[in-house]
Amino acid sequence: MQFQGRVWTVASFAEGRAGLVGEDGALTAVLLSLLFADTDFEVLGEVQAAAIPPLGLLESLPDAVRERALAWERHVREVETGFPDAGDAAGEPRAQYDPRTRTLTQREEAKAAELSAAGRPASAVTVRRMRARYRREGVWGLVDHRSTRPHTHEGRVDERVVAAVREVLEAGRERSDGTLERLRTYTERLLAERHGQGVVALPSRTVFNRLVHALADGRGLLGSARQRRWRSARPAPPFLPTAVMAPGELVMMDSTLLDVLVVLDDGVVERPELTIALDVATRSICAAVVRPKGTRSADAAQLLAQMMVPAPLQPAWPQALAMEQSVIPYRRLLSVDARLEGAAARPVITPQTVVVDQGSVFVSSSFIAACQSLGISLQPAPPGNAPAKGQVERTFSSIKTLFVQHVAGYTGAHTGERGKHPKGEAVWTLRQLADMFQEWIICGWQSRAHEALRHPMMPQRSLSPNEMWAALVAVCGYVPVPLGCDDYIELMPVRRQKINDYGIRFDYRTYDHTVLNPYRGERSPAADGLWEIHYDPHAPGQIWVRLPDAGRRAGYRFEAVPWIHHTLVSEPFTDFAWQHIRATTARRGSRVQHEHELALALRELLERAAAGCGTHREKAVAARARTAHTAHAGGAVWGILYGRPPGTATPETPAQVHEAIEDEEVPAGEGAWGTRPSELTPADAGACATAPEDARLSAPRRPQVTVYDPVEESLRW
Repeated sequence: MQFQGRVWTVASFAEGRAGLVGEDGALTAVLLSLLFADTDFEVLGEVQAAAIPPLGLLESLPDAVRERALAWERHVREVETGFPDAGDAAGEPRAQYDPRTRTLTQREEAKAAELSAAGRPASAVTVRRMRARYRREGVWGLVDHRSTRPHTHEGRVDERVVAAVREVLEAGRERSDGTLERLRTYTERLLAERHGQGVVALPSRTVFNRLVHALADGRGLLGSARQRRWRSARPAPPFLPTAVMAPGELVMMDSTLLDVLVVLDDGVVERPELTIALDVATRSICAAVVRPKGTRSADAAQLLAQMMVPAPLQPAWPQALAMEQSVIPYRRLLSVDARLEGAAARPVITPQTVVVDQGSVFVSSSFIAACQSLGISLQPAPPGNAPAKGQVERTFSSIKTLFVQHVAGYTGAHTGERGKHPKGEAVWTLRQLADMFQEWIICGWQSRAHEALRHPMMPQRSLSPNEMWAALVAVCGYVPVPLGCDDYIELMPVRRQKINDYGIRFDYRTYDHTVLNPYRGERSPAADGLWEIHYDPHAPGQIWVRLPDAGRRAGYRFEAVPWIHHTLVSEPFTDFAWQHIRATTARRGSRVQHEHELALALRELLERAAAGCGTHREKAVAARARTAHTAHAGGAVWGILYGRPPGTATPETPAQVHEAIEDEEVPAGEGAWGTRPSELTPADAGACATAPEDARLSAPRRPQVTVYDPVEESLRW
């Protein structure tokens, strides 16, 4: 034994003490309690306890090999103890194996003679070797390990060929699909570069193809280019599921082109782009925007607002889609948020964390600023890593099979699935498709059972997104988030600019108004001295400037500043159309003259497209401009959020909105129509300002939004 850095031999035990003899002959006595408590105490040469036989490994062996090992175990046990089985110890051993009369060497020789006589030649040395293996490894040491040697997929192929094939396969992850013959050619070239021409010969084509499949099949290196990219983008295993227990705890946003053709203005046929926000806890499609190709950051910011505002039931929708007709606890929620009156059966969820990809729309400064202003944590996924947001990717696949493939003008995922003339089948406009999709979300998705949604008390039953939200909102509660006119502007993209004598100029557009007079050439209160500008890429005809205002609670106000050429270009246009004009119009004069020429070129483009003239590209640009403007302006999107009917007039500036509201004689804390000014969009406020006096006085007032009290709610649910 080892004790206090020295090696001792235990000579005796007496009265709780151990007599020890050192290697140098020194004698000492130590209390057993002190001996066992010493950290340096160790028993040397301790016989290890017999290990449990590896039954799993034994079962994997061929029957003959396994039976041979078990037979050797009985022979070895009989040589050592005299009994082949542990249960025979009560009887008498055979004479030639009796440990009382025969030595171990004699017993080994007897066993060797017995095995040789039985037709299994063995020597005493073999028996001794098997005994040593049995002591070290148990039954597994008696196994013929020729049957346990690992089988390599490479066989007897030269290691240099194997290494070259591996390298070529790895280099082909991002390449287009090819044949095995191309792979063989690339491997032959690589071997010639590394080792010289003809030094390393390739095996036959049959052996080479078998080697390629052995190396590539398990790693997905022979699949399609799409499958290889998907596999290489996967995160490193193990894959752990994300546990989400509350609505809004994790929301995923993404965009995709729909496999359906829609008719834009002037008859242009094009595939639209869909952007959705999916709540992972309930699998609810909380918000969706259908746009012409080219989603902007303003569209993504609108999704955040759509999630937090009830969706009103449209007049053409059946009453069965109303929230009060669904499984959602409508009455309890209505007492907390009066905006739910007349709402459609779609959850109202405030996101806490939003997962997005590395697309320019979602990582833009304007979208990041919109998330920060709403207190939302933004989590970008790794580049090219679709599995990181697998729930929303799978939802897109479900939308294709459950909705898109049933729409006229369906194109299929690729040309192999495309019909003969899908353009001739396209009959729906973008607005009509967007309205149908919003209705399908409520009747076709939110009420449909989802296999991933299970209630702890009913694990065998799948729940629908609405049922899951109803179950979770009873536990997590519901906090209404009112959004107003200024919030709408806050969600727009942001720039920081100077206010010069000529106004504000960016992207070859100049904006000017008399409201800028006190601030021309002045520094803003911000540290960089620049003024905060908000603009709408779907309606570049005006911008909003944040100006200080000590008379308001927030300490600022937004002022709308029009484009100086807005009277020259009366047709609606978007930033997409403007960029097309900039790319096709050469600059021949000063900056001011060039801007005027751009405005003239834009007007001519829109007029030609309206008259059915111009190239196909110009028609598509103008059609996208009108379609996007129609879907964005006039309240088509924000009117859905706040229940304002399309076509309601809008004021020229937010200042007029506040002036119209402040002129009304209504109780403190409420604006016209019983709604607080902070809950109005610019279009809603314009409707209030332009409504007749009688209508404003007779319209019913809705109660204010109350604050959620978790203690009180726990007693009511």
